[in-house]
Amino acid sequence: WPRKKVQERAKELLDLVHLSDRLEHLPDQLSGGQRQRVAIARALSINPPILLGDEPTGNLDTRTGQEILTLIRDLHARFAATVVIVTHDPNVEASCERMVTLRDGRIVEDVVR
Repeated sequence: WPRKKVQERAKELLDLVHLSDRLEHLPDQLSGGQRQRVAIARALSINPPILLGDEPTGNLDTRTGQEILTLIRDLHARFAATVVIVTHDPNVEASCERMVTLRDGRIVEDVVR
C-alpha cells in the first residue's frame, strides 16, 4: 500500500480501539492496556475473518481487562468476525458465548450459552 494509505489505515484502526490520541507515541510510552489495544488494531489491519486472542487480558488489571473484553465483543459484533480466545481466567470464560475445554489436546466440553 502507498505510505499515505497505510497512515490513514493506522489512524482509522487506532480510532477504532480508542487510541487516536496516541498516534505519535512509542510503545514504551504506552500502558499495558494500550499496548494490548495496539495489538488488536494490528491484528485488524488485514480485515481477518478470525481473530485469535491468547490470554488477551493477561497481565492487565481487572478494569483494563474488562475494557479489552468489551472492545473484543464490539469488534466481533461490528465485523462479524469469529473470535477465538485462549484463557485460564474464569472471568474471561464467563464473558464468552461458547466455551470449548481442551485437555491433553482433546475436547472434553463444548458449552454454548
